[in-house]
Amino acid sequence: MTHVREPVAAARPIHAAAATPAKPASAGSTVGLAKRPSFDPAISEAIVPEQPAPVDRLKISSQSLRRGGLGSNALVTMTVRNDNGYAVKDIDITCAFSRPDGSYLTERSRVIPDVVNMKSRKIFVRLHVGFVNVNAAKAKCAPVAASHI
Repeated sequence: MTHVREPVAAARPIHAAAATPAKPASAGSTVGLAKRPSFDPAISEAIVPEQPAPVDRLKISSQSLRRGGLGSNALVTMTVRNDNGYAVKDIDITCAFSRPDGSYLTERSRVIPDVVNMKSRKIFVRLHVGFVNVNAAKAKCAPVAASHI
């Protein structure tokens, strides 16, 4: 039994539907007109300017790197300064490590679960940031996030 293929039908022209003209709006129609805004202070929300993130006024004022564990542990001593009007906790820091020539090597993050009071500073001694390459000679740490208390 042989199958005979039928020729492919030629593409038929497609006709767009005829557009009907829009009816003009009558004088009494309110379509498209803005309604008078009503303000009810009981249900409206107050517009409050956006507050800066807690990390915006948080900085590391001094830091030093020390090695531990056969040179693979990065122990950072740092002073965290909080210039906010409130205390912060769970400070997320990121440290970028570089070789002696200054070229980038690796990056590690750590959350400090401690509290730093408002308008104060706190020293964290030999904070274990993570395991790094033994060629890392310099560390540059910066706060990334913090929680408002």
